[in-house]
Amino acid sequence: MSQSDHTPTQELLALVTGYVQGVGFRYFAVQSALSLGLHGFARNESNGDVTIVAQGARPALEHLLVLLRQGPPAAEVEEVHTTWREPTEHFSGFHVRW
Repeated sequence: MSQSDHTPTQELLALVTGYVQGVGFRYFAVQSALSLGLHGFARNESNGDVTIVAQGARPALEHLLVLLRQGPPAAEVEEVHTTWREPTEHFSGFHVRW
């Protein structure tokens, strides 16, 4: 058995604030998450923030957090508010939501 067989799936809720809409942030998040084997979604909020819900192994989620704090070149990330929780629903793939 591999290590991942013993790793429980965790869920990360990340609320990204700053100049993060209109700069490809959601697509950056989707690409980053898919490359890490995570499931979930990225969604713009009406106040200009971006919400990311990602599920997977804790090390991959922590790596995603590092990437989210950097963002794509045109973004200016001010803060990433995080909440760790048990998965509440099952996601297949990682997508942009509207």
